[in-house]
Amino acid sequence: MNDTTPHLGTARRHSLAAADGAAIRVALIESVRKLAPRQAIRNPVIAVVLLGTLLAALITVAMPGRLAFGGAVTAVLLLTVLLANFAEAVAEARGRGQAASLRAARRDLVARRRLEDGPGDGPDGSEERVPAAALRPGDHVVVSAGEFVPADGEIVEGMATINEAAVTGESAPVLREAGTDRSGVIGGTRVLSDEIVVRVAAEPGHSFLDRMIALVEGASRQKTPNEVALTMLLAAMTLTFLVVVATLPALAGFVGATLDPLLLIALLVCLIPTTIGGLLPAIGIAGMNRALSANVLAKSGKAVEIAGDVDVLVLDKTGTITHGDRQATAFHPLAGVDAGQLREAAMLASLADPTPEGKSIVKLARSQGQPLQDPADARYMQFSAQTRMSGVDLDGGARVIRKGARDAIERHVQARGGQVTAELAARVETVARSGATPLVVSDGRHALGVVELSDVVKSGVSERFARMRAMGIRTVMITGDNPLTAAAIAAEAGVDDYIAEATPEDKLARIRQEQAAGRLVAMVGDGTNDAPALAQADVGLAMNSGTQAAREAGNMVDLDSDPAKLLEVVEVGKQQLITRGALTTFSLANDVSKYFAILPALFAAALPQLAVLDVMQLSSPSNAVLAALIFNALVIPALIPLALAGVRFRPASATTLLRRNMLVYGVGGVLLPFAAIKLIDLALAALGA
Repeated sequence: MNDTTPHLGTARRHSLAAADGAAIRVALIESVRKLAPRQAIRNPVIAVVLLGTLLAALITVAMPGRLAFGGAVTAVLLLTVLLANFAEAVAEARGRGQAASLRAARRDLVARRRLEDGPGDGPDGSEERVPAAALRPGDHVVVSAGEFVPADGEIVEGMATINEAAVTGESAPVLREAGTDRSGVIGGTRVLSDEIVVRVAAEPGHSFLDRMIALVEGASRQKTPNEVALTMLLAAMTLTFLVVVATLPALAGFVGATLDPLLLIALLVCLIPTTIGGLLPAIGIAGMNRALSANVLAKSGKAVEIAGDVDVLVLDKTGTITHGDRQATAFHPLAGVDAGQLREAAMLASLADPTPEGKSIVKLARSQGQPLQDPADARYMQFSAQTRMSGVDLDGGARVIRKGARDAIERHVQARGGQVTAELAARVETVARSGATPLVVSDGRHALGVVELSDVVKSGVSERFARMRAMGIRTVMITGDNPLTAAAIAAEAGVDDYIAEATPEDKLARIRQEQAAGRLVAMVGDGTNDAPALAQADVGLAMNSGTQAAREAGNMVDLDSDPAKLLEVVEVGKQQLITRGALTTFSLANDVSKYFAILPALFAAALPQLAVLDVMQLSSPSNAVLAALIFNALVIPALIPLALAGVRFRPASATTLLRRNMLVYGVGGVLLPFAAIKLIDLALAALGA
């Protein structure tokens, strides 16, 4: 696969995937198909308009004298239904355009599956070639440079650079390595160098790409809670107005008025919220598409919506707030300790450390003249969040070297009968106050000194946190660093709170604490130890490069594996909520002007007093009805681009956003239709003349 392979970046660079002629034709065909009763009933508001269309057609046929007016009303009502269906169809077509680019990455592959026993056709008899569809979770497959990864999984042996352009749209290769939090690989991506062994994690047909395709096509889209609530509200309003219109003939009889059934149908259609009813499905589909355009896969529309309501962001320091590539920059030996002794111990403790920090310690020690050693009879201890240190045992355990957090090393030294001087605390504090991370090294019962690990806060992070604060969102930084380092980084980044020396249990406890206080919490993670917290959080953003456990636990996956993307996710969610609210406000507001067009026309003959309501001075009752219906139909396609692109989002408090919405979409929704209906009436009068 080369960099020209179709990918999500292509879809992202186009504001509308359905803008080409072929997609528009498909959307038009789908608009007609959605007239089927089973499809129409899914949208109660538009279903009532469709029913009104059928009744208007029957009345027109039964009253030949009203053929021209009845035919016009029926045609406009049918156009309204088709345009509402078209709004949803265009949004779905946009998703199909993104899905088509993903299908280019899904291909029929042959995998080299490892065998435990028995002959195979690999060079050493331990492999067999099988179709990728025959792979099952737990199988181990070998993938070499130039080959495609046959299925989703995790690297268990080796490391390699991988081209993920088919999924992420990013042509730059990425490094994936066994035993790290960047061990996840996706089926359909291409290995560019080296050889890896991948443990398959997904059943055929349930791969990452399969789920993405289903989601962007809308096949798996479920209505969000707010969307369900709004649908129920619109249905209740529709039912209420249906009862009102049904009782009008009886009420009109008391004043000696006879109401035209065609006008009653027109009044009903103008009373019910047809605009938002027609646009609501498109808004929901477009919300997930906007998230995907930002290279974030939302597993449900609910996740996008909740992101817009979060109160607290819980973020790891490393990789999110800082660049995450902490490098050893200096050794600080304690008094009486030779610098070479500290370098040697630090390097020995880091030889089997696969993290960037561990590798940088070895590199720094070698650059300062320490020869590379390969100790015999070495037993390495990997770092864990519980012990918060790592190291090596040499000579059958006679020599024990450890490196880690100050408190962990102090306990380790004291447990072996050693003592820690006040100088160590001073060294650690000096390094920590500079914003670097101090790593203490010990050999046996003696603390040797401190390794300084430097990281850099990402540019623009403090401005982003300021944007979050303006929206009323509090940020909490989680880090394993000591309190002094954590405080320095937190102050520089501008976060609202931080937790230092945190374990995975601390992260989970903080999320539960915030939720118990009634707050919605979002967090980001990529490792297996992040999975419980990702599952607990209301919005869990997992890194695409992370472990399978993390990707399964989160309800969003960042295809770019950029932890700072969580901030963008919140803005996408806010935009989704604002868009739905703005268009709902506009829809309800522009119904007001329709009343001033329909009601005078309805009662003009029987109640001349109502002529005072004809503030627009429309040319005739029939033209007034048609003008209101035509505006009611045309406003739907006019708002489709806004529904798909979303209302522009500016960080502000909820009160400010509400005030802005009421001014722009409330007042504007009342005033615009008056002018539009008057212009349509003038056009109809000119045509009639």
